[in-house]
Amino acid sequence: MKDDKKFEHYLFDLGRLVREYALAAVEERQKQENPASLEFYEGYILGFHRIVSLMQQQALAFGIELKDLQLEGIEPDRDLASVLKKPSS
Repeated sequence: MKDDKKFEHYLFDLGRLVREYALAAVEERQKQENPASLEFYEGYILGFHRIVSLMQQQALAFGIELKDLQLEGIEPDRDLASVLKKPSS
């Protein structure tokens, strides 16, 4: 049972970190003006979109609540991919 808690804590922290890094990448992309930097951050954000989507889908498939992974409230299409369709501010 000790290992169950270890994995639970690992996934809880991992979800939080993935979420934080993904949203930070969106913020950083908004600051970019250089086309090469914009292209880099757009690819970076797409990678996070894929990871967050996969983690959420797998959690649902295994009956894990998104709040247990700290991935509730983030919607990859809305919060990550949608920023790619808008010019930077």
